[in-house]
Amino acid sequence: MKFFYKRYAPGLFRPVIPIEIKANTKSVRYEALIDSGADLCIFDGQIAQVLGISVRKGQKRFVGGITGTERPFFVHPVLILIGGWDYEIAAGFMPDLPPFGYGVLGQKGFFEHFIVKFDYSKAEIEVRPKLSN
Repeated sequence: MKFFYKRYAPGLFRPVIPIEIKANTKSVRYEALIDSGADLCIFDGQIAQVLGISVRKGQKRFVGGITGTERPFFVHPVLILIGGWDYEIAAGFMPDLPPFGYGVLGQKGFFEHFIVKFDYSKAEIEVRPKLSN
């Protein structure tokens, strides 16, 4: 399936795609940045609340980004749907995701299930599931 980079301002494009996250018979549509440098998928803590997940009851871990400041997040099992394919993953939820932040699709939970091709010149992202062995 092909997606297009999301335009945020003139000359500012990012590989942000629509996904759906499910848990506890509830679902939320959400946009997330495809981030090959992220270890796992991390989403806004408010998404967990909508899904009926008690954020802070998950496994506590820490992430440090480009600024080097560590922030806590909490890991919970969820189902993600991307382009018609769904996978059960362990995703992190960050209670204090910075304003205007969005979730990230990282190595565990996303790249382990999909082959991703970026074409910046066309502002396209191609995502297809890996074939099971």
